[in-house]
Amino acid sequence: MSPRKPKPPAVPAEEPLAEGLAAPAEVPPAVPPAVPAEEPLAESVAPRAEGPTFRVSRRRAGDDRAHFDEFRVAVGREDTVLDALIAIRETKDPSLVIRHSCMHGSCGTCGMRINGREALACDTKVASLRAGPITVEPVANQRLVADLATDMVDFYARFEAAGLPLVRDAEKSPGRPGPAGMLAFERLENCIECGLCLSACPIARANHDYIGPAALAAAARVVEEPRGRDLGPVRALAGEHDSVWSCRDAMECSAVCPAGVDPARAILTLRRHLAANGARRLFGRGD
Repeated sequence: MSPRKPKPPAVPAEEPLAEGLAAPAEVPPAVPPAVPAEEPLAESVAPRAEGPTFRVSRRRAGDDRAHFDEFRVAVGREDTVLDALIAIRETKDPSLVIRHSCMHGSCGTCGMRINGREALACDTKVASLRAGPITVEPVANQRLVADLATDMVDFYARFEAAGLPLVRDAEKSPGRPGPAGMLAFERLENCIECGLCLSACPIARANHDYIGPAALAAAARVVEEPRGRDLGPVRALAGEHDSVWSCRDAMECSAVCPAGVDPARAILTLRRHLAANGARRLFGRGD
């Protein structure tokens, strides 16, 4: 009789779960923590606007008076008021009328009033202005075309009346010495015909017949350097009631001149010339 094979040990049966206990859930694999979503802005909090606010004077033919439109535009550290106005026209309101040409302070076409002061828009950096809204208006004492552009035809006509044509005579040939006995000279025709001096002049604001600082500075230059011209018409123009004798020496014209022409000093020089010539005529020596 063969020996009995031993039985394998019995596998213990799983104990039944106690009533009310649930089977343990499988442990899920580890996952990275979720990135919290950005909370929406509260209804009372609006996104912050970039750039300063520009209050731009607007007026068209038929409007009784000018009004201001406000624009907010981002500007860089080196951006000028003209840069901002061009950005407004390109991105905000293409109907905005402005005048500009060279964009580097040589032509004078972008002259306007910025925060109540005459300046070239291309030469005025936004960062140099005081904090707060920036008010931009056209120059005063000239006929308005639209918005910030004025008609310069009257301004140019004053130069012609002063005997200084728009096409200037050459100063001197290169390499040639200056006039004999003159240690230094100033080119008064450096005037860029921007009209800022006329806009800033308080006399021109009250008397529209006043010839204005730029034209009188041109007349002074003709008197100082006649180049064979007859000075009679220029002296007659300068001696009129609405000419050099109407100036009240406010000096605003020289203060706003971007070319350093100093028309106020030129007017004083012209006064002295007229007075001296009048005294010489009393003694039969005037011309």
